[in-house]
Amino acid sequence: MAKGDVNFNERLQAAAKAKQAALAKAKANAPSNAPDFAERQAERIALAAAREKRQAEAAERKRAEIARKAEEKAAAKLAKQREAEAAAREKEAETAQAAEDAEALKAKQKAARDAKYAARKARSGKGR
Repeated sequence: MAKGDVNFNERLQAAAKAKQAALAKAKANAPSNAPDFAERQAERIALAAAREKRQAEAAERKRAEIARKAEEKAAAKLAKQREAEAAAREKEAETAQAAEDAEALKAKQKAARDAKYAARKARSGKGR
């Protein structure tokens, strides 16, 4: 059994050495050890900053467009309201004019009736 334990211990040590070697190799091949790593990192940071700036500008343009559309909508609503008010005033004026015309017509008809009545009275008064 002692022989088996030795083989097992040797395998454990070999595995540990392999892990250490893999870790050392990974550290050696890490991107942060590359000579141009700082340049690439700075470039990435600059690109990210530029992207954020473009996104902020796009968001500002979108907010401005939304505000402009809301302003146009409010102006159109106000114009429509003023147009409706003008139409209502015009209709009121037409209604008032029609009422005056109707009143004038009634007065004219009454005057004609009264004149007929007076003429009839005058004829009947002359005939008697």
